[in-house]
Amino acid sequence: MSTVVITGTQWGDEGKGKIVDYLAQQAETVVRFQGGSNAGHTVMVNGEAYKLRQLPSGILYEGTHNVIGNGVVVDPEVVLQEMEGMEKRGIDVSGIRISDRAHVVMPYHRLMDGLGDEQKGAGKVGTTKRGIGPCYMDRDDRIGIRICDLMEKETFAEKLKVNLARKNKELQALYGHEPLDYDKIFGEYQGYAERLRPYVCDTIVLVNEEIDAGRKVLFEGAQATMLDIDYGTYPYVTASHPISGGVTVGAGVPPKKIDKVVGVVKAYCTRVGEGPFPTEQLNEIGEKIRNEGHEYGVVTGRPRRTGWLDAVVVRYAGVISGIDYMAITRLDILDNFEEIKMCVGYKYKDEVLTSVPASLKIVEQCEPVYETFKGWQCDITGIRSYADLPSAAKKYLERMAEVTGIKVGIVSVGPNRDETIVVAQDIFGK
Repeated sequence: MSTVVITGTQWGDEGKGKIVDYLAQQAETVVRFQGGSNAGHTVMVNGEAYKLRQLPSGILYEGTHNVIGNGVVVDPEVVLQEMEGMEKRGIDVSGIRISDRAHVVMPYHRLMDGLGDEQKGAGKVGTTKRGIGPCYMDRDDRIGIRICDLMEKETFAEKLKVNLARKNKELQALYGHEPLDYDKIFGEYQGYAERLRPYVCDTIVLVNEEIDAGRKVLFEGAQATMLDIDYGTYPYVTASHPISGGVTVGAGVPPKKIDKVVGVVKAYCTRVGEGPFPTEQLNEIGEKIRNEGHEYGVVTGRPRRTGWLDAVVVRYAGVISGIDYMAITRLDILDNFEEIKMCVGYKYKDEVLTSVPASLKIVEQCEPVYETFKGWQCDITGIRSYADLPSAAKKYLERMAEVTGIKVGIVSVGPNRDETIVVAQDIFGK
């Protein structure tokens, strides 16, 4: 048995796609276990970019099972568009499998996502308007439509009729929006059903059989710890569990079958949307980080908020997910900085906090406690050995490991697959 979970340790956009793609070279199955089309991963192969929203990042390896688990909310239109795009680029999509228990994103979910968030005014979350939150809400309200329902024409017709009657009343009463057309939605989604049917199966059986057979399975999370519905900066969070524990409910795999957890850590911090961000730099430093890192959302195109690395957040993620190794990404973006800072604690009144408070009022009153590091000011993208990194870069990484209590396992020095330094050789149990 050899299973690895990849989870984000910050606010998302850490470069998980690259790490999953890199480790997928060794995996036979890659499983996406939560989230929806609101999360984008960019994978670079030989200078060519592949932007993914619903498909697992292992799709670029022929012969690999790429599983969309039951914890994912599936937008059929997006999945089919991605599959078509991959096929046009010569990528085999026959290994895709979609859980029959996954919930389906409907047009009213997308519409109400945007309308609902705008209605909150100053308290808006900054949603991507992809319908993810409302779809999870329907799941928890026990009125959701699952993939297995979509596959059964009569069941889908009945559930859509009941749900749309309810949603149209809400659209008109709460938002003054005209009702959606039943026949149009029914026809559109029946078309999706027939195209997706060959890829739908009981993925719980598939994934557990793969693990029990001793095959290497990689679990891919979207978003990140600080966007977790329970452990993130609530209410400025996503609607699912990106932490390692999300695998058990999002893929139907018991905890004892998880061998290792790799936490992806961007060498600095970014955040999209509203919510607290202690190390945010609303100055020239922040602009430089954004420009050097081309920090714009894969799905939305929105400029990301930027700041120094918050090691308090990474430590917190490590505790929650039981992270064995850090995969540090985008270290090369700091190549041209004379000085680099790392937050190692939060000063709150007369004490220094080393964990993330639940209260956002307390977080807003915290001041980052920074340690300052000398920059290495040289190009590291050609380095393939940890020993060959500049001493200043190694000092920064080693201090990161000390503060977070997590070992360095992988260091990414560029966007391409080969621009990677592997420090830990036992991630997949070798």
